[in-house]
Amino acid sequence: MSYCKVHQANIYYEDIGEGIPILFIHGYSPDHRLMSGCMEPIFKGNEGWRRIYIDLPGMGLTTEYDEISSSDGMLNAVIEFIQTLLPNQAFVIAGESYGAYIARGVIEKLNLQILGAIFICPVIIPLIENRKMEVHRVIKQDNDFIQTLSNKERANFQSNQVILDEYNWLRYKQEIVAGVELADEPFLDKVEKQYSFSFEVDKTNFDKPCAFLLGRQDGTVGYKDALDIMDKYPRGTFAVLDTAGHNLQIEQPDIFNSLVRDCLNRISTSDKD
Repeated sequence: MSYCKVHQANIYYEDIGEGIPILFIHGYSPDHRLMSGCMEPIFKGNEGWRRIYIDLPGMGLTTEYDEISSSDGMLNAVIEFIQTLLPNQAFVIAGESYGAYIARGVIEKLNLQILGAIFICPVIIPLIENRKMEVHRVIKQDNDFIQTLSNKERANFQSNQVILDEYNWLRYKQEIVAGVELADEPFLDKVEKQYSFSFEVDKTNFDKPCAFLLGRQDGTVGYKDALDIMDKYPRGTFAVLDTAGHNLQIEQPDIFNSLVRDCLNRISTSDKD
């Protein structure tokens, strides 16, 4: 188990492989397994990447975070982690949902260090009432399998996924639910009151290779807000996936894997220019 002590937290992380560093930042409530679960299969046979998966304060195994009370505090902890583990090094950043919001904050602060970025179902507008969200609905369902779940499991699954079958349940349970069960809810409730950064992100263009992976049926953050900032990411692939909600990496794994590999290829090629 690896920890990195920063001013306002003791951050748990997993460090795998060698090569170009990639920092992975999960969403609100889960832990690093949200990212490692979908990303590690992509790196099998794909050498040359150092993968760093962190647990954000209040989530997973990270400790000593009580002084943090806002997304600014979360971001400061992540930036200090980067400066400690990757001092003056170029790196790639990848974030899912809230983790993508934090990643955009990192880009605003450390733009020159970042080689590229991957955003999965990103929070673009922090305040829920201002988001252009889709209505969540189930697209595919294995009725026989669904009946094997408890009422609580079924309700949780149905409210978060658009494909309901055994494959999606097993990954959802292992990569998302397991992490959510470790979350410090009172702490997250406190931070949620200051969920927006105190500064503006996307003020300048980010002209490195990147990818925005968006769920057409995402009822949590939607996809339209991301399309509104396309001009700020002139080397960005913006993909809206049908039959995909807020966990598109699980619901559309083949397309997800292909788009991530494409982005990594563009970043590695750009890095050698």
